[in-house]
Amino acid sequence: MTSSFTLVQLRYFATVARLEHMTAAATELNVTQSTLSSAIAQLEAELGCPSL
Repeated sequence: MTSSFTLVQLRYFATVARLEHMTAAATELNVTQSTLSSAIAQLEAELGCPSL
């Protein structure tokens, strides 16, 4: 099985985990909350489990 998640998704995940808040992470990453949520959802789908 080959994973296709990106470094951007991992960076997003790490920022959410560090800040423990999606809105704060989106602000720090300079993306919309919906963009961040979509990236995290794609990462979860790729991994086959919820991440947070």
